[in-house]
Amino acid sequence: MSQPPLNTTAAFQALHAHHAAIKDKSLRGLFADDPSRFAQFSVKAAGLFLDYAKNNITADTMAQLFALARARQVEARREAMFCGEKINTTEHRAVLHTALRAPRLPALEVDGQQVSVDVHAVLQRMQVFTTAIRSGEWLGHSGKPITDIVNIGIGGSDLGPKMVCQALRPYQHAHLNMHFVSNVDGDDLDAVLAQVDPQSTLFVIASKTFTTAETMMNAHSARSWFLRTGNDVQESDLRKHFVAVSTNVEGVTAFGIDPANMFPFWDWVGGRYSVWSSIGLSVALAIGFDQFTEFLAGAHAMDTHFRSAPLEQNMPVILALLGVWYRNFFDYRSLSIAPYHQDLGNFPSYLQQLEMESNGKRVSLDGSTLSVASCPIIWGNVGTNGQHAYFQLLHQGSDITPVDFIATLTASNQLPGHQAALLANCFAQSEAFMRGKSADEVKAEMQAKGVPADEIEALLPHRTFPGNRPSNTILMTALTPANLGALIALYEHKVFVQGVIWDVNSFDQWGVELGKVLASNILGELTGTPAPQGHDSSTNGLIEMARAAL
Repeated sequence: MSQPPLNTTAAFQALHAHHAAIKDKSLRGLFADDPSRFAQFSVKAAGLFLDYAKNNITADTMAQLFALARARQVEARREAMFCGEKINTTEHRAVLHTALRAPRLPALEVDGQQVSVDVHAVLQRMQVFTTAIRSGEWLGHSGKPITDIVNIGIGGSDLGPKMVCQALRPYQHAHLNMHFVSNVDGDDLDAVLAQVDPQSTLFVIASKTFTTAETMMNAHSARSWFLRTGNDVQESDLRKHFVAVSTNVEGVTAFGIDPANMFPFWDWVGGRYSVWSSIGLSVALAIGFDQFTEFLAGAHAMDTHFRSAPLEQNMPVILALLGVWYRNFFDYRSLSIAPYHQDLGNFPSYLQQLEMESNGKRVSLDGSTLSVASCPIIWGNVGTNGQHAYFQLLHQGSDITPVDFIATLTASNQLPGHQAALLANCFAQSEAFMRGKSADEVKAEMQAKGVPADEIEALLPHRTFPGNRPSNTILMTALTPANLGALIALYEHKVFVQGVIWDVNSFDQWGVELGKVLASNILGELTGTPAPQGHDSSTNGLIEMARAAL
């Protein structure tokens, strides 16, 4: 059921008036006025700690944002999702990624399907399979144990498993090498195939329908390579080296994969929410099923917090409301993600799909054009690298971009001194964004160094920092499977809350489809005999140039 346009609601109008009154207050001033901000504006949940004190907010701001969330029925919509109602209205589907990490009980039934029973049946099969691979019991066609896993997928079937495997690198099996292929560009697959031995490689083909164009092109190329380069290999040997994460039994069987080695998932699992399902098979292979279970448990702990905690102490709700505050009242158009942990290097890319594919919408649930802006642009990199690249823009650029800093208190490595230096950089950057550097401070600093007065005046505009750049800091003790699960679930629920407030369907992705359809048509024109037609002059010209080169 759709809601009234957001900007017409009393809660939104009240926040608009509040923004006018608070927008010129500096963060420095807010901290000076209230030394207890850190205690007041921080929250713990599921092994994570969120410090949101360095935001342009007061207690009144948060009270009004919580009122907005209640006016937009966040609590009721949240319960509808957990109960399996078909909140994905354009595809008439439930949204139940939370069920993938829930305990076997209590049972949940949707459209006659015993969801929890089916989920745990697949998990049990994953456990048996991953144990066989990791123990060396599973042998390739020539009798060699598996040493390399190649996950072939795209979108959520690639970004999720790849990100998690990198993040949990210290937990990986010592004798299993993980590889990920997603790009239809042959150089992606070619680079991986050059590193692996067909006799000891397992390919995981991740495609729900087993028809995804990019995935299936890579899968068939990998299949041909295996049959061509293997040692006296037969098509029947494919069963030892290829498994599928799919629901298309006929397609999987025709490919040469034993249906017993097909791990299903369901329509109520969206691609960008699927790492918890059998799409996470590569993760379970890498870190072991016990650790995969811990990963699921961490996410479930955040689910429990999100479902039960009052809005005022609810970490995903708070994170979501701060995003709405900046997007719809300050008109900040992007959000930078800065993990201060090298193993979280793929996390910003993962969040790009999660947030922008979910809430990058311009129409409401009833199809009318939104009255306010929706999802900001999500971007970022590991924080220390960003400091020597785009942080210049964040500090002194003409646009203000909020930042989410993410860090662990302890390191995954044993190198002395590195973790303290890393955390010092993280905390210093958030403070610098908040404080800035005034002209008086710059002048005093340069005078103390004996810089001539005329040079000080010339340099002053270049060396001042306006500050007042907001940020959140998310801390965890260590990057464990459970904490990573909680972190991902935190952002999933943040996306959900923002989607409810903006009144968009966070669980479809029709914008992905148009390019796919056009690409299929153009492929035929590039490789077939008919000349291109029906395109604009630019596209026709590009096709002709490519036809001449291919």
